Order: sequence, then C-alpha cells, then structure tokens
Amino acid sequence: MTPKVAIVTGGSRGIGRAIVTRLAADGFAVVVGYAGRKDRADEAVAAVEAEGGQAVAVQADVGDEHAVSALFDAAETTFGGIDVVAHAAGKMILTPVADLALTDLDTLYHTNIRGTFAVAQQAARRLRPGGSLIMFSTSVVGLAFPEYGAYTATKGAVEALTLILARELRGHDVTVNTIAPGPTATDLFLDGKDEQTIARLAAQPPLQRLGTPEDIAHVAAFLASPEGHWVDGQILRANGGII
Repeated sequence: MTPKVAIVTGGSRGIGRAIVTRLAADGFAVVVGYAGRKDRADEAVAAVEAEGGQAVAVQADVGDEHAVSALFDAAETTFGGIDVVAHAAGKMILTPVADLALTDLDTLYHTNIRGTFAVAQQAARRLRPGGSLIMFSTSVVGLAFPEYGAYTATKGAVEALTLILARELRGHDVTVNTIAPGPTATDLFLDGKDEQTIARLAAQPPLQRLGTPEDIAHVAAFLASPEGHWVDGQILRANGGII
C-alpha cells in the first residue's frame, strides 16, 4: 500500500520531532523539515527508519517562499503527494514590549507569520483531498504572560488565519486547524527559565505538570487522522486545563 505523506516543519526537535515520530508510527512517510540542524534532522530520519518507517530530511527556511516550495516539491518527488502538513517551526524571543528591539520583532515575523503564510499557501495548493493542515499558536495568547508580547502577537496572527483559510478551502476536503499548546517541556520553552519559574508554570494547570512534546503530538495525530477530519477551522488549546 502507498503510505500517506506528511511534511513536518521544525521536525528536528521538540514538538515537531515528537510529531515526526508519532505520524511515522501511524504509517505516514514523513518529510522532516529543518532550518539549520542537519544532524538533528538526520537523527529523526534514522529513528523513523530504525522502526521500519520512511522519512527524509529537507532543509528549508520557512520564511523563504522559494525554499518552502522546494520542500513541498521534495515531498511530492520522493513520496508522490502530500496528505498532512504539520507546521511546527517557530521562534520565540521574550522581552518586555518597552525593551523590544524591532530587529527581534522582524525575526519573529519572518518565521512565525511570514513562514506560516508561506507554508499555508503551499499546503492550500497541494494537499490531497482528505488532507489536513495543522498550524501552531500558543495558549499564552489567552494567558497574556509578561514578556511574551512580540511572540504572542505573531501567534495571534496564526489564530486569525485559521478559520479564514478553512473557509477558503471549502470544497477541497482539506481541514485547517491550529494547536495552541500550554507550557510544554521543550528546549524552546525551558531555555532561560530558572527552576522556580518552571515549577510555578508546571503547577498552574489542574493536571499539575508541564505538557510533553508527546502530549501535543497525540493531538496532531488526531487531527491528521480520519477520526479528526470533522474538526475544521478550530484553535485547540492543549494545555492541561490552564485556561
């Protein structure tokens, strides 16, 4: 049988890496999109292949529309089509708004907004019927933590796009949803936080722990599955009940 095919941006680490592992276990051939860490992307591919799955690593700066187009070309050339796009690539810079360097805002814009639009455009054009586009926001859009102003603003743009794109794809049998994780134990989240801050954030959800990348991968796998195909145009706040 020809496997279904998934592209996972940011697939070399964190939530993206967990999604690669889960979708491969579910029988998808996976294209691991990565920005700069080829070694980590190759490790993700090797782990999939060690379990009998199919995967390939492809470098792409998601903010570069030509690189994104080439990423989708590689998926179609290697595996014959595209059924799921999980756009997990992202950057986070934390600082009070008053102290924000606008060059940092430009960096966040390039990856988190321009990158999301570049990936969403290709997904809208190329996903096969029955397919799914899964984008990523953050539960901090609702929590409004200090110092997250620039990062959360870029993720608010992703949420605004979600239902609009779902409606634009009427008749294509393609779903568009966004997962908004709460505090999740990834390198991106843990970097720069002391143990007291981490413990405080872990205590906030009723489930009294940080999320794991695997928690979020389970949600992505549901949205990528036939069982999740009636969910469309939604923001799923996967955060242990924190809001």
